[in-house]
Amino acid sequence: MDNETGSHFRGSDMRSEKKLKDRSDSGLDRELSDLPPELRWREWMRRIEAVLFASAAPVTRDDLARVVGQGASVDLLVDDLAADLEGHAFEIAQVAGGWMFRTRPAYAPAIRTAADVGDQPLDLNEFDVAVLAAIAYHQPITRDGLKDIFGKEISRDLIGRLHGRDLIGIGPRSPRRGAPYTFVTTGQFLVAFGLESLGDLPDREQLADAGVVGEAPLVDFG
Repeated sequence: MDNETGSHFRGSDMRSEKKLKDRSDSGLDRELSDLPPELRWREWMRRIEAVLFASAAPVTRDDLARVVGQGASVDLLVDDLAADLEGHAFEIAQVAGGWMFRTRPAYAPAIRTAADVGDQPLDLNEFDVAVLAAIAYHQPITRDGLKDIFGKEISRDLIGRLHGRDLIGIGPRSPRRGAPYTFVTTGQFLVAFGLESLGDLPDREQLADAGVVGEAPLVDFG
């Protein structure tokens, strides 16, 4: 990857970091010491619910901890909120190292029938998905590494499509000559495929058996 493209990717990462640094508590009363313990706990639950409802991406434990009292267990609050939502059409899902609201699968047909949401596809062809799978299982990996797997050059356009959908990002530079950039998957990759972590990736053979990766025979997963 050329320096100009690498600088563009790094610039996007720096802007994301700046957004995180710019957030503040805005004088939020986290402790709620004027409330009795039961009401205090319920209010913390409602705050977590509000944050998850407003966020389009998974919210981490550290971020949720910023709206509750010091020492309060975010995990227990989320568990209580999840129990509170039993019987609702949506649930709390743990993905990409955080939590987010997700419609229960049973209601997907109703949403497709009545709501203008479309199928929200990733718009990737079979070879794009094959390259994405190779990056996921072999990360961090360079374009030359991908070429070794597929037996042909992987275009910058394909890498750009995956990056443009926030499915991959820049990893550490390779120790090879010229220190080329490597590629890694992102948190959005986990969200897109409903994974909590990379440890939840399916067995490599399952991808081929399920027909998810049409180019699987070209990929050396050994």
